[in-house]
Amino acid sequence: MTHEHHQRPHPAADAGPRLAPLAEDGWDPATRELLAPVPRDADGRPANVFTTLVRHPGLFRHFLPFGSHLLRDGRLADRTRELLILRTAYNTRAPYEWGRHVPLARAAGVTDEEIRRVGAGPDAQGWPPSDVHLLRAADELHRDARLSAATWSALAADHDEAQLIEITMLVGQYHMVAFFLNSAGTELEPGYEAEVLPAPAGAGADATEGVHGDV
Repeated sequence: MTHEHHQRPHPAADAGPRLAPLAEDGWDPATRELLAPVPRDADGRPANVFTTLVRHPGLFRHFLPFGSHLLRDGRLADRTRELLILRTAYNTRAPYEWGRHVPLARAAGVTDEEIRRVGAGPDAQGWPPSDVHLLRAADELHRDARLSAATWSALAADHDEAQLIEITMLVGQYHMVAFFLNSAGTELEPGYEAEVLPAPAGAGADATEGVHGDV
């Protein structure tokens, strides 16, 4: 991928969200029902992605089962899923998505060094071939909206048909979520902003990202 490809604007870190999460004391009964299945963070509150997206109740009602299925009940191994999501968060410059999924990646067995290496992409030294194929798949879907014949063939050696379908749908889902959260300026919750999205390639080692983004 080119350096130019990664130069995606994002809201300034001090600009505040364009769409604020709905505070719990303002939830009506319908909103409370929609948010009831959503897991809560350690502070007892649902993540900002959910309390922002619920401003569109009809869409939220259909979005939640699909997103939850991919995240919790999908056919992909947890490590596979989280590598694809982290690379997608990097490609879409989505700090919220990155910050929320780094802890999930660690829980799935992705090491801190591997998490840092996600930003360097599939050609970085140290990845086993199976991870190279996953990261390359995320890049090709982001850049070309399709998997190349070589990448499809490589993935097919380790994944069945349902998993191949899910790889493409998962990357697409997290693009969609990144589009929403980057545009809405959704802010990371306390405790998650420490997981800083790696700077785009060529931006310099000291470059940092803001805390707005996406899940």
